[in-house]
Formats: sequence, structure tokens, C-alpha cells
Amino acid sequence: MRRFAPRFLAAPSLALAFLALPATPVHAASAPCKPGSGVDLRGRDLTGAALPPDMRCADLTGAKLDGVDLTGKDLTGAVLSKASLKEADLGQVHLDYADLRGADLSDADLGQLQAKQANLRGAILTDADAVQAEFPHSDLTGAVLTRAVLTQADLTDARLVDADLKDATLGQIKGRKADFTRAKLDEAKLGQAHLEHATLKDADLSEAEFTQAELDGADFHGANVDKASFIQADDVDLTGARGTPVNLPDDAVAPGGAAGDEPAADRTTTTTTWERDVPGNAVGPKGLSPALILVIVSGLGLSLTLILWGVAHRRKERFVAEMAVARHAAEEDVTRFGEEIDALDFEMKINQVSGPTHEWRAALDAYEAAKQALNVAQTPYDLRAAATAVARGRYALHEVRSRLSATGGHR
Repeated sequence: MRRFAPRFLAAPSLALAFLALPATPVHAASAPCKPGSGVDLRGRDLTGAALPPDMRCADLTGAKLDGVDLTGKDLTGAVLSKASLKEADLGQVHLDYADLRGADLSDADLGQLQAKQANLRGAILTDADAVQAEFPHSDLTGAVLTRAVLTQADLTDARLVDADLKDATLGQIKGRKADFTRAKLDEAKLGQAHLEHATLKDADLSEAEFTQAELDGADFHGANVDKASFIQADDVDLTGARGTPVNLPDDAVAPGGAAGDEPAADRTTTTTTWERDVPGNAVGPKGLSPALILVIVSGLGLSLTLILWGVAHRRKERFVAEMAVARHAAEEDVTRFGEEIDALDFEMKINQVSGPTHEWRAALDAYEAAKQALNVAQTPYDLRAAATAVARGRYALHEVRSRLSATGGHR
């Protein structure tokens, strides 16, 4: 369980600099300001400092923010190049258009992070928790995301060329038109991933899992798909791929292409056995007998019944699999929320401070509501109640942290 270090007041000079800044409400802007034009915090150690209220387009190049709680902060257009954010909490942070080239986000909490068109080239996100994070149209070229959790993340049209996603969890991601050229995705989990028209050229997909993934138009040319699993995946076309995949659907195109149809017989020159062996004045074969027709009709009826049963069975299997994936993601989210409550409770106890009673009670009630919703959920739709409760609880925790930071707690 992650423990957060207690916060202390900033050094006098830094604190005075922050007080001189105009207070503005925290919200995501529709258009970015000039990157780096905000408060200048280059190279600063902010692990124990009070952060300024306005951090839009701040220059945090090389800054140290390890373990810092940035929950809900607006860092739109900020420059965090080569900054250290290890184990930092960036839940629901706005980083649209931000520059995070070479930044270290190892073990960071990036849940519901918003980073549209952000530059994360060469960034380190090893073991980061980025559930429902949004990276549409962002550049993650060469980024290291080993073992990162990106469940339900938005990677639409994102660039992940040469990225390292070994053993990463990418279940239910939105990856339409994403570019994974030469990316390392060996042993990655991509269950129910939406990868329509994604580029996976020359990527390492060995032992990756594509259970029920949507792959219409995905390009696998040159990719290593050895032992990759495609259980119930849709529109699988592995033309040009290398290796031997497993669990391919019946309609999938295997590496090397599907077998073509045999050439049609030349009906102008081919003769039947009857024409070849029977004299021309002999009586030809009679039509089908009623008994044979009945057998054929019965066979067709049985075949139709089996087909309908098979369709219903596959639908049931698909529902069970979808529910399992959704329930697993929801359980992980509720568990993480419980760990966040424990961490804050521990922090308050060791510092002998108490938080606002109403918000703290609301967070605990939300946790119980989320667990109850998990217990009674029967469909993926039912699991939304758990997600709603967790979101409400995290907001309450954020309020507790904010008041503790503002007042220093109550002895």
C-alpha cells in the first residue's frame, strides 16, 4: 500500500512567490495558453512545498514532484520535461497539450488523467495506474509503460511507436487508429480492446491476449503474433504477420493469408459419369423421391436449430466474458479506493491530525456503497453504480486533503 509523505510549508522565498500569484479557479480550459508561460518552477524540489493555485502552462522542467498530490490540478500546457513524478497522484489532472518528454511517472496514479495532444516521448510510466486516463492524439513514442494499467484508457489516434508495453493491461482501451509500430506488447492484455484501423506493424505481440478485441482494419504486417491469443476477437486479419497465433476464430485470416477457393470446374468440357458410361438412348435418372426430400428438409431443420443454439451459446459466452472483464476492473478500482482511504487515514494518524468529519464520513459511506454495488451487480450496466460511488468518494477524499493542506489539520 502506498503511503504519502506528510506535507510541510514551502521555504519562505518560494512561499512568497506563490502568494504573489493571482488566485484563479481550477478548471480545464478549452484552448491552451503558451506552454511554459506560467509560473517558473524549473528544477524546484516541490515534494514538501505548497503548490501555487494556478499551474496552467507552468514551467516545471526538471522539477521534483515525487509523491506529490496533484489531484484535480489544471496543468494544461505545462512543461514537465524530465520532471520526476514518481508515485505522484495525478488523478483527474488536466495535462492537455503538456510537455512531459522524458518525465518519470513510475508508480504514479494517473486515474482519469486528461492528456489530450500531450507530448510524452520517452516518458517513463512503469507500473503506473492509468485507469480511464485519456491520451487522444498524444505522442508516446518510445515511452516505457511496462506493467502499466491502462484499463479503459483512451488512446485514440495516439502515437506509440517503439513504446514498451510489455505485460501492460490494456483491457477495453479505445485505440482506434493508434500507431503501435515496433511497440513491445508481448504478454500484454488487450481484452475487449477497440483497435479498429490501428497500426501494429513489426510489433512484438507474442503471448498477448486479444480476447473479444475489435480489430477491423488493424494492420499486423511484420508483427510477431507467436502464441498470441484471439479468443472471440472480431475481424482478425493477420496477413503478413509472423509466428503461430492460438485460439483464432473460424473467420480469421491467419498469417500468410487464408486458403483461396479451388478453381471452378470447366463445365463446357466436363462430363458426368452418366454421360460417359450410359448409351445415349438410355432413360436418364429420375427426380428426387419424397422420402429423400423429407430427409433433406429434416436435416436442414436440425442444422438451423443447431446454428441458432450455437449463436445463443456464443452470445452467452460473450456476455459472461464481458462481465468478468468489467467486474475485474470494477473490483480493482474499488480496492484502490479502499487503499487510498487507508493511506490518508494512516497519514492523519501519524501526524495526529483530523480531517473534516462530514467529508471523511462521505468517503467511508461511498466505499461501503461501492462494495454493496459490486455484490449485487449482474450486468456491466449494474457496475456503473460502483464506479459512481467511487468517483463520489474520491471527490470527498480530495476535499479532505484540500482542507488539511489549507489548515494544517486540528491537533
